[in-house]
Amino acid sequence: MGFLLLAGAITAEVAATTAMKYSDGFSKIGPSLLTLLGYVLSFALLAQTLKTVSIGTAYAIWAGVGTAAVATIGVTFLGEGLTVTKAAGIALIIVGVVVLNLGGAH
Repeated sequence: MGFLLLAGAITAEVAATTAMKYSDGFSKIGPSLLTLLGYVLSFALLAQTLKTVSIGTAYAIWAGVGTAAVATIGVTFLGEGLTVTKAAGIALIIVGVVVLNLGGAH
């Protein structure tokens, strides 16, 4: 159950960060409210996750997967360039999360 809550926290955080891009510096009310709601939901779910998943594991996965997802959204949907360095960074984040889980951190 903890990792399901963590997946929800990551999804809410990624949605909030994406909405922030469209908030135009918080000058547009709709995306600004989605940003606020997304971060509140993300932290609430992350807090629930910490009842059953260690903080180091949960935070590493939350931050790493969220970062990789937002970078991928930027490249795929927002016209951001994909350099070899950026692709390698995303790959390293994913590998780091996998290694953390294989290492028995949870």
